Amino acid sequence: MSFSAPKKHNLFLLSLVILWYSSNIGVLLLNKYLLSNYGFRFPIFLTMCHMSACAILSYFSIAFLKIVPLQPIKSKSQFLKIATLSTVFCGSVVGGNISLRFLPVSFNQAVGATTPFFTALFAYLMTLKREAWVTYAALVPVVAGVVIASGGEPGFHLYGFIMCISATAARAFKSVLQGILLSSEGEKLNSMNLMLYMSPIAVIVLLPTALVMEPNVLEVTLSLAKQHKFLWLLLIINSSMAYSANLLNFLVTKHTSALTLQVLGNAKGAVAVVISILLFRNPVTFIGIAGYTMTVMGVAAYGEAKRRFR
Repeated sequence: MSFSAPKKHNLFLLSLVILWYSSNIGVLLLNKYLLSNYGFRFPIFLTMCHMSACAILSYFSIAFLKIVPLQPIKSKSQFLKIATLSTVFCGSVVGGNISLRFLPVSFNQAVGATTPFFTALFAYLMTLKREAWVTYAALVPVVAGVVIASGGEPGFHLYGFIMCISATAARAFKSVLQGILLSSEGEKLNSMNLMLYMSPIAVIVLLPTALVMEPNVLEVTLSLAKQHKFLWLLLIINSSMAYSANLLNFLVTKHTSALTLQVLGNAKGAVAVVISILLFRNPVTFIGIAGYTMTVMGVAAYGEAKRRFR
C-alpha cells in the first residue's frame, strides 16, 4: 500500500505532534511523580539532570546527526547574552519544578497558561511595544480565569502558587529578552543551537546552587536508589524526555504554521490536565474547571486578536 505525497506529509505531521505531546506531557507527569510521589524532593538537582541531558544530546544531534547546521558563537558579547538567557531559563524551569512539589499538575497548567499575559506586559515595559486594545482586552479572561481557578482549587498551596507564577513570568521574560538580545541577524540562533549553548551554562549555574540549597541530595538519591531500583532509569528517561520535548517543539514549529502551533499548544495543556487528573486522582471542582476553561479561551482569543491586528 503506497501513500501519496500529501498523505505522507500529513502522517509525518501527525507522528510529530503525537511525539511532541507525549514528550511534553510525559516529562511534566514524571516530574510530578518524582518530586511529589516518589520522595525525590530535589527540583534544582532534577533541573540540572535535564540540562545535562540537553547539553549532551544537543551536541550529538547537531555535531553527528546534523539535524541543524552548527551556528558558532561569534563574539564575547553574544556569549554573555546567551549566558543571561540561560540564567533566566534556569530560574523558570526550577520554579516550575518546585511548584510541582506543592501543586497538582492541573492547577500548574492553568497558571502556566497565563504566559501570554506576562509576555505582553514585559514586551510593553521593555520595548514599549503596544498591541491593539482588543488584544489586551483578550488577556482579561486569561488572568480572571486563573483567579477563579485559584479560588476553586482544593490543593491550593501559596508557596507553590508563588513559584508557579514566578516560573511563568520568567518564561515570558526570557522570551522577550531573547527577542531583544539576539535581534541582530548576525547573532540570531535557532532554538536547537540556543539549547546547545544554554544547557552547559545552565549546568554550571545549577550545580553549585543544588549543592548549597539541596546539600543532602547525593546522600538521599543514593539511599533512594537502593530502595527503588528503577530510580536511575526514571531519571535518565525523564532527562532524555526533557531534551526530546525541546527537539520536537523545534520540529513542530518548523513544519507547521504559527496559528497551528498555538492551537496545538492550547490543546496540549488541556490534554495534560485531563491525563494528570486521571493518573494522580487529585480532586477538582466545577469552579476550578470553569476558571481553567476561561483562561484557555482567553489565550485562544489573545492569539487570534494578535494575528488579526498585527
